[in-house]
Amino acid sequence: MAHAAISTPSFHWHCRHTWRRASINTAWCLTGCAAGDFGTIAFFQFFGIAWPAMAIMALATMNGILTSIALETFILSRQMVLRTAFKTAIGMSLISMIAMESAMNAVDWLLTGGAMLTWWVMPIMLAAGFLAPLPYNYWRLKALGRACH
Repeated sequence: MAHAAISTPSFHWHCRHTWRRASINTAWCLTGCAAGDFGTIAFFQFFGIAWPAMAIMALATMNGILTSIALETFILSRQMVLRTAFKTAIGMSLISMIAMESAMNAVDWLLTGGAMLTWWVMPIMLAAGFLAPLPYNYWRLKALGRACH
């Protein structure tokens, strides 16, 4: 079904409204993901806890996804009851969140050699985390009419 949506004449990559909406959705997800990801890495870095970098990054990814779900639940709870908001947040696109987290941690690994936050790498991590899922979020919104976040 997804392939049919891409090949239909109504789908295209040139809708400014959809890019704007997908960008806003992605930015909200990035806020939640970055809070959990950066918080986890900072905890290990500041307290000097000697874990393997890949273990820290795996934990940071999990915490990033959880904080993104928590933020989305909070945002949605203003529009619906808390239980429904939580179920909606849980059902949102993990593909997008995993792409975001993977991009952020890959940039960190490539630029610092491990799980380490520095003032100059954080903006690059955020840019990569924003750009990685953006086309998917656009496609999901445009072709399927579903917001990822």
